[in-house]
Amino acid sequence: MDKENIIISLQGVSKVFDGTTVVDNFNLDITKGEFVTFLGPSGCGKTTTLRMIAGFELPTSGVILLNGQDISLLPPYKRPINTVFQRYALFAHLNIYNNIAFGLKLKKIPYEVTDKNGNVVTKFRHYTKQEIKEKVERALKVVDLEGFEKRDISTLSGGQQQRIAIARAIVNEPEILLLDEPLGALDLKMRKEMQLELKAMHKKLGITFIYVTHDQEEALTMSDTIVVMNDGEIQQVGKPKEIYDEPNNAFVADFIGESNIYTGTMAKDNKVRFLNKYWDADPVDFGKFPVNEKVDVVVRPEDFILGKEGSGVVDGVVSSKIFKGMHYEYIINVGKSEVIVQSTAELDEGIKVSLKVEPVNIQIMKKPFVSNFYDGYITKDYKVEFANAEFDVDILPLFPGAKINENEVLVDENGNEIDVVDMEINVEVPFEAITISDDPDASDIHGNIISLIYLGDHYEIMVRTEEEEDFILNSPDLWNENDTVSVIIDKSQIHLSRKGVKK
Repeated sequence: MDKENIIISLQGVSKVFDGTTVVDNFNLDITKGEFVTFLGPSGCGKTTTLRMIAGFELPTSGVILLNGQDISLLPPYKRPINTVFQRYALFAHLNIYNNIAFGLKLKKIPYEVTDKNGNVVTKFRHYTKQEIKEKVERALKVVDLEGFEKRDISTLSGGQQQRIAIARAIVNEPEILLLDEPLGALDLKMRKEMQLELKAMHKKLGITFIYVTHDQEEALTMSDTIVVMNDGEIQQVGKPKEIYDEPNNAFVADFIGESNIYTGTMAKDNKVRFLNKYWDADPVDFGKFPVNEKVDVVVRPEDFILGKEGSGVVDGVVSSKIFKGMHYEYIINVGKSEVIVQSTAELDEGIKVSLKVEPVNIQIMKKPFVSNFYDGYITKDYKVEFANAEFDVDILPLFPGAKINENEVLVDENGNEIDVVDMEINVEVPFEAITISDDPDASDIHGNIISLIYLGDHYEIMVRTEEEEDFILNSPDLWNENDTVSVIIDKSQIHLSRKGVKK
């Protein structure tokens, strides 16, 4: 990327509210004239990042550079940046002209004069009425609302009000326009129309747009570059097609469009096993993963090829059929797993079919989590504490030859006491050792579901406690994000190891 063409650069930017990190080590360069979209679920940190660029929030750490200059602590009114909010914040008592002109009437612009001593002096003045009129008319032309100057705000539709909010933002000729879910309050038809209009406005203006949304279609339709965020961190940055075709991980694949995601195992001869069959993998993945490594496998619904029973790699039964206009969407049951397939062919429910996929369309990704790992310590009662909870786990395997004597004291093979109180240890809790319940009395550990991904025959769920401890588990049951649950851990499956001691 040409450094001279970079207009805004975020370097190591983090934001912490009341001890909770909402944006973590955010690094991104944005070029002049680019349309960049921050995409992610609610609470992922995208709006907070936008507010730090605008100056409404200050970063806890890191720097924000505008044209190479540090603006991290610069107040919003001194930044050449304007923001369009989801709630338009228009003045109901002013007509359209005065809504758009409001900022211009307050703004002072520099001009130079020569004093009596011949020195050039910079002074400031307000825009003239004619200058304001010309700028307002130009902004209205960009948003295709010429002739609306005298109309009242209350007479406008939602889409027209949004365009007035945009006009008010661009009339000041900012270098960067920030848009925080500006289409969220519109109905579906109006939202689709405004997506195209925003893209056209961007082309007309030629300035940098930074757009925030949780709507994948908006991001794919309008963006030059998409920044996928989750849990305060960047998951992937790329062009829309690149993000869709080559997701970095299961979260991106699940969030962008429809996906079939399975837990797979790498095999010999560049094959991958999922759906209980061996499939040829994309040659570009050859050597990336060791044999027998667990991986995430992603196949888009349109990439499965339907055929007659026995003609493909795996057979299944059509259990569901929905007509989507341009294609049919089928759910194919393969054993206990479900496969979503999109095809123009019309098939009857209940028939047997076969599935295959071109190797290039099988996306193989490293699993971000294979188990739960925590830092723990041993209590005075020889119990193990981790994740702000105490567990009665057998610690004797940590000390070969040790035992607890008749005085309830841990001793070595020679009868010498072993001081283990507050000793730090590693704790591993496998996914299968954890279950969740909506009964608050089922466990002393409580948290909220912050993510869930369907993996063909089960959901991979992440639960976060108030103390920001995360628990990842597999569940056959469908839960909802933000559900409050009790976390139940089977202590017999907890694995312990001593820090600094090789296995």
